[in-house]
Amino acid sequence: MITPEAFKNEVDRIIENAIREDVGPGDHSSLACIDKKSLGTAELLVKDEGIIAGVDFAKQLLNYVDPELEVDVRIKDGTTISYGDIVLYISGSSQSILKAERTMLNSMQRMSAIATKTKEYVDAVAGTGAKILDTRKTTPGFRALEKWAVKIGGGVNHRFALYDAIMLKDNHIDMSGGVAKAISKTHAYLKENNLNIPLIVEARTLKEIEAILKAGGVDRILIDNFNYTDTRTAVALIGDQCETESSGGIDLETVRGYADCGVNYISVGALTHSVYNKDLSLNAVE
Repeated sequence: MITPEAFKNEVDRIIENAIREDVGPGDHSSLACIDKKSLGTAELLVKDEGIIAGVDFAKQLLNYVDPELEVDVRIKDGTTISYGDIVLYISGSSQSILKAERTMLNSMQRMSAIATKTKEYVDAVAGTGAKILDTRKTTPGFRALEKWAVKIGGGVNHRFALYDAIMLKDNHIDMSGGVAKAISKTHAYLKENNLNIPLIVEARTLKEIEAILKAGGVDRILIDNFNYTDTRTAVALIGDQCETESSGGIDLETVRGYADCGVNYISVGALTHSVYNKDLSLNAVE
């Protein structure tokens, strides 16, 4: 999967692009009325409930905007929060604090929403051994932070992008002439390009699972849109030949049922594509 260095580079790009987008040639509102030498302190106030995420990101962002800003963290990433909590204090240049404010809030509000939803799914399958996965159904340009939030909420990251794992889904299989041909061609491609990345293959029927197992050389079978009965049959059929993953419209009401079928992973697109931002605000402290 993606290396820590590559992930850090993605976060750095998000910060650089976000400040470019929001500040551009200058924060004229602050420049117009706040003295350059003015110093101040602001608090990050919680006006919601859930799991906080993005604290460590905020520290990186603030350091990028102004390395002289001081951050006093009171609540760490992954902690349960409630209305009225103070997550952190920022002290230093008033202009710098205001320059970073909106990017920090936007990011942390969304990250906290994702972490909160992820924690709900993780709690729902507790004790089963199944792990909750995210997907590539993320906001363009913001993926690293959304996947970071999933980890803070106790979930596990799926592949980061198209380059760090191969996933043969329905369209790949149909366009290559069937599951056996798709797998065979993929094995040849990996060998020719000296690539050592995971191979995940989607199955739509029990018959396709049999074909995947016959072809061999697969790290995980994605059991897609199966009901509970067929999922249990699929897990028994696969045994310990490779990992198993359930997917396809799984929600909080059904996730425990799939976990009880014995799958290793359950992927949930809603962790990142269907969340409502948590309410956080930054207020000046007198």
